[in-house]
Amino acid sequence: MLSPVLHRHCHLFLVTGRSEDSRGLGSFQDMARSISMEAAGLTLAFLILTFLTTSAASSTNQIQILNAERRIDLSSHIVKVFLTLKVENVMTAPASEIVLAFPPAQADHLALVKAQAAIGKKKKKSYVHLDVNPTELPDAPNGTKYFSISLLNPLSSGETATLEVLYILTHSLKPFPAEISQSESQLVYFRDSALILSPYHVKQQTTFLKTPSTKVESFTRVEPTKFAGRELKYGPYEDRPPYSFSPVTVHLENNSPFAVVEELLREVEISHWGNIQITEHYKLVHAGARHKGVFSRVEYQSRPSFSGTSSFKHLLASLPPRVHSVYYRDDIGNISSSHLRSDYRKSELEIEPRYPLFGGWKATFVIGYGLPLEDFLFESPDGKRYLNFSFGCPLAETVVDKLTIKVVLPEGSKDPSAAAPFPVEQRLETKYSYLDVVGRTVMVLEKKNVVPEHITPFQVYYTFKPIFMLAEPLMLASVFFLFFVACLAYLHNDLSIRK
Repeated sequence: MLSPVLHRHCHLFLVTGRSEDSRGLGSFQDMARSISMEAAGLTLAFLILTFLTTSAASSTNQIQILNAERRIDLSSHIVKVFLTLKVENVMTAPASEIVLAFPPAQADHLALVKAQAAIGKKKKKSYVHLDVNPTELPDAPNGTKYFSISLLNPLSSGETATLEVLYILTHSLKPFPAEISQSESQLVYFRDSALILSPYHVKQQTTFLKTPSTKVESFTRVEPTKFAGRELKYGPYEDRPPYSFSPVTVHLENNSPFAVVEELLREVEISHWGNIQITEHYKLVHAGARHKGVFSRVEYQSRPSFSGTSSFKHLLASLPPRVHSVYYRDDIGNISSSHLRSDYRKSELEIEPRYPLFGGWKATFVIGYGLPLEDFLFESPDGKRYLNFSFGCPLAETVVDKLTIKVVLPEGSKDPSAAAPFPVEQRLETKYSYLDVVGRTVMVLEKKNVVPEHITPFQVYYTFKPIFMLAEPLMLASVFFLFFVACLAYLHNDLSIRK
């Protein structure tokens, strides 16, 4: 049977081509050859498109979720979601990855996604970290964001696996009302779905929400729904098709400190003379319900359990052990309301701003300290030196909208590179300090939407020749030597015009 394209061209020739000479026959053969190539190209394109569509559909139909349990922790302004999935391969081909789906409202506030696989049973159970990477699906609903979890071993037909997933959402608790007085509690609402958004068929699922207190103003009911104590339960729900979604809203009380660092600049300056100097510039804001009316310090101090319950006046910074030369100041000057507790394992700096922070109020300050070089600078087997330091923000329970880490290398350093456990933006700068000639190389790392779970070590590698350590001492010695030579020349020369 001829393809539509070939049939159309042959019909055109039969109507118009009436010459039977050799030239007409040759032109017909050339036309038939070109038509056959065109038809073959169209057929190949159709087969490729069919294969891609079929493979995309089979990848989502290959897996089904036997049981899904989701626990959402709303006790802080940082929403932590713990998801346990028991998956099964229902097709004959092995499956090497599991896809997670997030709705557009959560995709914009997603800070971190981690996954691990459970190996063994009960007391002998252990967990192995799995790689999680962003991915895309061709048949995805608009705005849906996907992450692919790579399994350690592909799942055979009928085989099951249990996955533990942690993902963290920031700026997901919205204050309502948006403004409160000093004596009012803070109410927020949280929006999600009673059903887990997934590209797979889910046989059974349950969602638990942990609230900060027993005071819950209202919540959406999707039967079966149960609220007891500080826990709201949705489900269990059975046999839900892919991309099932049932929106819910929970209006609850949350007086935890909504501490958000709008911008944090951490400068790590390395000196091969034995010290590392850390300088941290903070722009802090209370991101909860805005304060309205006047502030009464008398009421705040006399009734601390009722006045300003959502405000905060203390911050705790976790610093490395063996810290020294610690200071805490702002634009006015040094702030004496700080306490440092240090031992051989860790150091804790408790700081107090000049005033308590209510919703919408801001504070800027600087924390600086020194560290011994031998605790953080090492040498790799290939001869390179590398700095092993912690990423993230030292302040507890804070969200950093924009974090910038600048590692200032010694003058003369070459071939800098950085290694971080998650994607970060990298660039190089040059900084000039005292007695610098060519300037110091600065490795700049930037990341947005940073949470406490991002506090993990990162490394900065570079090459450095010890001879460059003598550059500044020799420069100082040369300056003093030339100065004394000039003084001697001035004293021994008679510059007067009289004999």
